[in-house]
Amino acid sequence: MMIREDYLKQIRPFYHKNLVKVITGIRRSGKSTLLLQIQQELISGGVDASQIIHLNLDFYQHEHLRYKDALYQYIIDHLHQEKSYVFIDEIQEVEAFETIINSLNSYQNVDIYLTGSNSKMLSGEYATYLTGRYVSFEVFPFSFKELSIYYPEKSQEKIFNDYIIYGGFPQVQMFSGDAEKKTLLTDLYHSIVVKDIAERHKIRNVSSLEKYLLYLNNTTSSLFSAENITAYFKNEGRTISKETLYNYIRYAKDAYYIYSAQRYDINGKKLLTTNEKVYINDHGFRSIFFNNQRDIEKILENIVYFELLRRGYKVYVGNIDNYEIDFVAEKGNEKIYIQVSYMLSSETTMKREFRSLLKVADQFPKYVLSMDQLDMSSEGIKHRNIIGFLLGNDI
Repeated sequence: MMIREDYLKQIRPFYHKNLVKVITGIRRSGKSTLLLQIQQELISGGVDASQIIHLNLDFYQHEHLRYKDALYQYIIDHLHQEKSYVFIDEIQEVEAFETIINSLNSYQNVDIYLTGSNSKMLSGEYATYLTGRYVSFEVFPFSFKELSIYYPEKSQEKIFNDYIIYGGFPQVQMFSGDAEKKTLLTDLYHSIVVKDIAERHKIRNVSSLEKYLLYLNNTTSSLFSAENITAYFKNEGRTISKETLYNYIRYAKDAYYIYSAQRYDINGKKLLTTNEKVYINDHGFRSIFFNNQRDIEKILENIVYFELLRRGYKVYVGNIDNYEIDFVAEKGNEKIYIQVSYMLSSETTMKREFRSLLKVADQFPKYVLSMDQLDMSSEGIKHRNIIGFLLGNDI
């Protein structure tokens, strides 16, 4: 079992506290395993196993507990006389679950940990019921740094090549063959499309949804344009309204399948409301349909985007004097600018990647990331190797 230390160190300060711990993220990103690791740490710290109640609502044997009254009664019947630690996987399977969680949280001797695969579970009534009484943590599939720990016997080059193709889903790492990995990614992809998007939102035309997601997979790290997608569907002999397109992208975001970065006007210091960039949570999905190695520029940008999210940055796409900067990343008072390129193989490429950063007048750090081994830093802009960045050595 891979110990998710980066997440555990975020959650540990809240052990035993009267705050609901909510762990969110895409299906199969490792949330359930993280719950088990928390339980192991609690037991190592003196909690008796009899104090732990753990339910996975995705499992058939717990299907009868997907109703709030049944779930509430089960937990009440199994509370420990001293203190209970309640772990519930995929809580969004219970309609109006926020009411019973709020009630359970009022008990001083109950410590609650939840997971969910839908971002809407932290909005609306749930947020209203538990304002100020919960903390949330977002879990992603394995990062390259975690994979380097997972595979101590492999070279970094081999790990990175596999990461480019297959991404970082924990279950995928259990297999060595290309066919097995692709089969697992395909099954996971369809479970998200059907269960977390189509069924949840009662989509009848699933083929249009899949066609739309195929388009997003192909154009990851690109600007989202409803006009371009409409034209794509028209070329495919289909018609689809802009309203439906925007609903589909919202549903895919709810399921943590895609994320988006708004464009930021650096000179005007304001967010732009059109043409956000779209990224796929795990680029391994893309390899089901397309060649990630051939489209390495897109994949590297996608990888860097999610690495910045893992590190707690808010990430935007920069615009300055009609030039684009791949990422403007902010965390507290910290800000960094990043350009991503495969190789700085020519003077023309170097000029292109450096020129937009040179237009930025402030003194925040500016980086160009590429696969080059030689340091090509110039004019105050720092050049770093992408693998070094992903291992946390350089930024």
